[in-house]
Amino acid sequence: MDKNAKIFVAGHNGMVGSAILRKLKQLGYQNFVVKSSSELDLTNQAETFEFFNQNKPDYVFLAAAKVGGIWANQTYKAQFIYENLMIQNNVIHAAHLNRCKKLLFLGSSCIYPKNAPQPMSENALLTGILEKTNEPYAIAKIAGIKMCESYFSQYGSQFISVMPTNLYGENDNYNLEKSHVLPALIRKMHLGKLLQDGNMESIRKDLNHNPIENIRGDAEIVAILDILKKYGITDQHVTLWGTGEVYREFLHVDDMAAACIHIMEQVSAEQLYHDFKETHINIGTGIDLTIKQLAELVKKIVRYEGSIVWDSTKPDGTYKKQLDITLLNQLGFTPSIKLEDGIDNVYNKYIK
Repeated sequence: MDKNAKIFVAGHNGMVGSAILRKLKQLGYQNFVVKSSSELDLTNQAETFEFFNQNKPDYVFLAAAKVGGIWANQTYKAQFIYENLMIQNNVIHAAHLNRCKKLLFLGSSCIYPKNAPQPMSENALLTGILEKTNEPYAIAKIAGIKMCESYFSQYGSQFISVMPTNLYGENDNYNLEKSHVLPALIRKMHLGKLLQDGNMESIRKDLNHNPIENIRGDAEIVAILDILKKYGITDQHVTLWGTGEVYREFLHVDDMAAACIHIMEQVSAEQLYHDFKETHINIGTGIDLTIKQLAELVKKIVRYEGSIVWDSTKPDGTYKKQLDITLLNQLGFTPSIKLEDGIDNVYNKYIK
């Protein structure tokens, strides 16, 4: 990519999009076109097409999506499949119509079958049944992969898909109603620690910054304690979903951003689809751990001294979803941020 090329980062306010934008700026890129979701509704075809017609971006990082954890995926099934399909359909087709030089579509490792061989390689796609807890989201992302592949096959469009593992980092979502597992662990244990310390002032600050079910820091103390208890946070223990026995892999979003830019700069659609005969590229660390191990690691970093209670009546999700990153390594990229260092950095930023 030329340093003066016009770059559209769709979803630039989200965790992944903001990391890509930060990294691009660090590398000397300077010609960006960005719009918040309130300024540009990517689920609206007319708005999206008008935006592309007016701005004519050379490169597109498609990081805009509706995302969430198990609870959100189960609760908002229709929204997850509809909004994600609409966003990617509109952006990918508009990029094609406006002759964008290259597009990078970001998906998720949940695209793989529930019982895919571990670690999961790219060729495991569409070889089995999906995990039910996030099936609508996964189907939307699979459609995006096939759309990029098809536009290259029919039109020669330089559209490539990447599938990241579970991400964490700056600008993560700490809303306990919708967050993924790692930010939820960090916030629950942080609030539990504050309860143990009797630090109600800091709890109020936390809730003012990010209310739980509209309960803010200026609420009555009884209401605050009740909402924390509802989400499994007391001065004695925190309650976490599932058994803790399932495995997950985590990648810092700054590593994710660096990988995306490396692929955008160095990897062509011809290489991916013809030379490697793959439809997408896994982005991860290739290393996983159990949720119990993750919880103990977060507990250590937060310095939380209470106990952890596991609610086995709640779903675990897929047992194991470790990515095979052989292709990523062959393409010249290896992640550099260790999990403990990454979580420590994220937590220090969170408490500030």
